[in-house]
Amino acid sequence: MDKMIKKVKQLIPAYDINMDGIMIKQTLPTNNVDKVDPFLLLHHGRFGFRKNGSALHQGIGPHPHRGFSPVTFVIDGEVHHRDSWGNSQIAKKGEVQWMNAGAGIIHSERPSQKLVDEHKKQEIVQLWINIPASKKMLPPKYQYLPEDAIPVFLSEDKGIQNKLIAGSYAGLRGKIFTESELLIIWGSAIKDGTQQFSIEEGFNCMLYVIRGELKISAYGMVEKESLVVFEVEGTEIEISLKSETQFLLLCGKAINEKIVQQGPYVMNSTTEIMEAMRDYQMGKMGILIEE
Repeated sequence: MDKMIKKVKQLIPAYDINMDGIMIKQTLPTNNVDKVDPFLLLHHGRFGFRKNGSALHQGIGPHPHRGFSPVTFVIDGEVHHRDSWGNSQIAKKGEVQWMNAGAGIIHSERPSQKLVDEHKKQEIVQLWINIPASKKMLPPKYQYLPEDAIPVFLSEDKGIQNKLIAGSYAGLRGKIFTESELLIIWGSAIKDGTQQFSIEEGFNCMLYVIRGELKISAYGMVEKESLVVFEVEGTEIEISLKSETQFLLLCGKAINEKIVQQGPYVMNSTTEIMEAMRDYQMGKMGILIEE
């Protein structure tokens, strides 16, 4: 069977939103695109911090989640993750924090004290991934992916480095355990280069340009801070990059279940949302004491 290029369905430039006093860029959801199953949300933020202040009083404080996986890609700086299951982990530039919120967890996302003391900025991309109803009430799980543990493959012309975050590709398998079928690749241009990705048939795919710009075959140029949503038909995506460009290729098999979302909870019915709120208020998601 002939390979078929995935066509671009939509191009979504990032727009600014105010999230509880913190300005961030959002490409998903929008008024026109609620989700790209199983992907629910994509935020891109750059943050500065008060020099000589306590890191414990900066960044994003404790908040609950249930029913999905929030994933943080550290583009620059450091992120200190703490949660009510006892995890405390600093992820650095080029690393990933992957949390399956499951039945419920409370976590915070602060800068490291070192980052604050050195008066450096933090840049992250956060992705929310839905999980199947049958797994929403499993115990939470936190996974940290350090730079030196990430499988890497290069484009044929050696111009593009691809970090395999989740799923299988080019004979490699990502280190992250996922709750559904995913392929997530974090790519960057070493020099000018071209990469052709072969995607499993039937996967939904998006591509987010973090920095720089790239060209998509049979479509054209895409600027930084833009999200490309592809048609589900087709299995091939070809991109050309210039130096200083970074991107995320986000593909996954649709879960195809009803979603009810209320703030930090993603479930399958309004009743389950109410139960999540009650469980959080009753302390069933644990207590996070930051130290």
